[in-house]
Amino acid sequence: MTGQYVRDLQEVDETQVAAVGGKGAHLGGLSRIDGIRVPAGFCVTTDAFRRIMAEAPSLDDQLDRLARLDPDDREALRTLSAQIRRTIEEIAVPDDLAAAITRGLARLGERAACAVRSSATAEDLPTASFAGQQDTYLNVVGPAAVLRHVSRCWASLFTERAVAYRRHNGIDHRTVHMAVVVQRMVVPHAAGVLFTADPVTGNRTVATVDAGFGLGEALVSGLVNPDVFTVRHGEVVARAIAAKQRAVRALPGGGTRDVAVEPTRQEQPALTDAQVVRLVRLGRRIEAHFGRPQDIEWCLADDDFQIVQSRPITTLYPVPERGDEENHVYVSVGHGQMMTDSMKPLGLSMWQLTAMVPMHEAGGRLFVDVTRRLAAPASRAGLLDVLGRGDPLVRDALETVLDRDDFVPSLPDAGPGGPPAGGAPAPVETDPAVVTELIERSRASVAALERDIRTRSGPALFDFLLDAFEEHKRVLGDPLSLQAIMAGMEATWWLNDKLAEWLGEKNAADTLTLSAPDNVTSEMGLALLDVADVIRPLPEVVAFLRGVEDVGDVAFLDELAKVAGGAGARDAVEAYLDRYGMRCVGEIDITRPRWRECPTTLVPLILDNVGNFEPGAAGRRFEQGRQKARAKERDVLSRLRELPDGDRKADETKRMIDRVRTFIGYREYPKYGIVSRYFVYKQALLREAESLVRAGVLREREDVFYLTFQELHDVVRSHRVDDRLVQRRKDAFRSYHALTPPRVLTSEGEAVNGTYRRDDLPAGALSGLPVSAGTVEGRARVILDLARADLRAGDILVTTFTDPSWSPLFVGVAGLVTEVGGLMTHGAVIAREYGLPAVVGVERATRLIRDGQRIRVHGTEGYVEILS
Repeated sequence: MTGQYVRDLQEVDETQVAAVGGKGAHLGGLSRIDGIRVPAGFCVTTDAFRRIMAEAPSLDDQLDRLARLDPDDREALRTLSAQIRRTIEEIAVPDDLAAAITRGLARLGERAACAVRSSATAEDLPTASFAGQQDTYLNVVGPAAVLRHVSRCWASLFTERAVAYRRHNGIDHRTVHMAVVVQRMVVPHAAGVLFTADPVTGNRTVATVDAGFGLGEALVSGLVNPDVFTVRHGEVVARAIAAKQRAVRALPGGGTRDVAVEPTRQEQPALTDAQVVRLVRLGRRIEAHFGRPQDIEWCLADDDFQIVQSRPITTLYPVPERGDEENHVYVSVGHGQMMTDSMKPLGLSMWQLTAMVPMHEAGGRLFVDVTRRLAAPASRAGLLDVLGRGDPLVRDALETVLDRDDFVPSLPDAGPGGPPAGGAPAPVETDPAVVTELIERSRASVAALERDIRTRSGPALFDFLLDAFEEHKRVLGDPLSLQAIMAGMEATWWLNDKLAEWLGEKNAADTLTLSAPDNVTSEMGLALLDVADVIRPLPEVVAFLRGVEDVGDVAFLDELAKVAGGAGARDAVEAYLDRYGMRCVGEIDITRPRWRECPTTLVPLILDNVGNFEPGAAGRRFEQGRQKARAKERDVLSRLRELPDGDRKADETKRMIDRVRTFIGYREYPKYGIVSRYFVYKQALLREAESLVRAGVLREREDVFYLTFQELHDVVRSHRVDDRLVQRRKDAFRSYHALTPPRVLTSEGEAVNGTYRRDDLPAGALSGLPVSAGTVEGRARVILDLARADLRAGDILVTTFTDPSWSPLFVGVAGLVTEVGGLMTHGAVIAREYGLPAVVGVERATRLIRDGQRIRVHGTEGYVEILS
């Protein structure tokens, strides 16, 4: 029955989304799976839809108006989408098209009851399900009724919710077309939905079945609560049987009606356990065919399951690929690196090539497999201790997995788990010269890289970079560097533990580390205050910066120099970029634009500093922090000396204070070194990309971001690139944005985020990790984009995560709340440096706290109160 306008379901498959839409393509694919029954039917193709749209010239103008509408103008959206639907429904179906549809109906039986279902080209895709965006009509009888409902399906492409959904997902209305599926109606005993993975936890070994009597519409519309069955490894492990008082039934002459279920049947299960297990077995077959977990609509008639729809479950977090069937436990790298956004393939592969441990990719993020270290008791204890000190939620999530029977294998301590995690390196003398030497070593290594890379290009560049990555790891793994980092962290823990025990002081180290020397990240924030001091007395420069949206990044500094006083301002910004221009938000992803590449990113921060601070603020703030730390030290030592054995306690504490102030600032330097090297690598790779664009190999320079390092190496050698691969990677990257990576992920797909097990909080308070002491109250500024910062003195910054690039913002706020973070991550370290009360690891903070609300941050106790 293949034709331009009508195709039999048996003739289509998943490759034909453009012709028959997502639902039609999936149903065609389903009908080809051995043992899967799909009701007979046909697809009215998107060619038919385009033909109809061409019949009404007024639609062009209406679609133009729709594209121009303000997305927030709900009333105009509602009115215009209704007008477009009316226009489409009123178009007479041309005779040849109507005849093609009627011929398709004759094959089903001309008076057969049918289901008429929308099938859009942007529906049921791996990256967006569009579930419920368009319409389905059940029990439609006769050619005239079927044609009328086909028109309604075409029009349903422009329901208000479908239009809003496309706008939200950045999909152009003109690029989406509507096919229609017409199938013989199944009159079922029971119907419902099967998820081949647990849609809540993500566990791929668990399937859930929702079932009710009659047609599935009763469940979809919320008319009844379904029976819910949970199946694991081919066995029903849980069931909840609902009182199903209503059911939707097909009427003999067409249409449906909801009816009462006889009282004696209401609490009977809609399916037997054996039927549930059989259904899940069919679901696993469908899942294997499509290659990912599915959300499946099914009907049961005469003890025979028929499948009426299957779409991917798009909300599940992907699982890292592995080469075995063993259980694995993965910990998120992004939660430790303060960067939970998805990364592009080049960024992922570069981090993998320069990391000290193997990393696995899933959903555009990186994970470390900790199964072996969890398996042996000694390495398990060390790992939990180190991870727990950084982020208690990671520890809780791992303990949750460990509580599962036999999920993590048990290995003896001498097994391949290796040395205990966090095993302390040899101690280092408390000597500031150690830090000076380490910084000099790092600078020398970066300078050598910059010098030697200049002459490399083509395949030789990639050979050079592979050697450079080994040097990168050598610098990162320098034993003296690790000793210095651990010395600062261990001294911090010692002071917090001992001073809590001896003096009842919580988080005493927060004050004792204020304005610690050699902290490149806190210096970066203060240095931008110095840039503001240069700009503040120059009104023309300030006015230019306020209108900077009109100036591109490339021209920004040149244009700045043309303004009165602008040459000095440009020199100040240039000097800042020379020191810190390799930084940016999400800097572990080499593909992210650096400040040197996008200097206008700094403009809102500079303007905030100009308006919110007096001249000389940087020096004053640093000195105030130093004086507070000294006063705290004197106070703590004098109180300790009054205790039993006080002189010994005071002497030990003084040694630890000196140690923490010597080493804690260096904690930030290795990341600065990594990012400095990254910018050198990036500039060299972009020169190669420009060469490939000039040679006609690549369409645009940034296409290299969607290739791994090795793939890019191959392209440079062969001068050939797979454009389809690049496009697939771009589509995948876009889809990963909607996913939230879990702190811990298992090979079964279960996403585990951990919980704070506390019952000591005020009602309604948001729990988190206390990382910088003090309490502050103020206006919440929920900021997700550094370039859109707009702060007033006393504001509290609320954001998803902060990496070092956010530090310039810290000088202008009174407190900090983040969704991600730990005791020793960058935001926590800098918050302590600046004396900002801070709570991190507050789940969904940016959604639960609204911009402009008044909040109180309890940085000592670890919670946030919403006051207004």
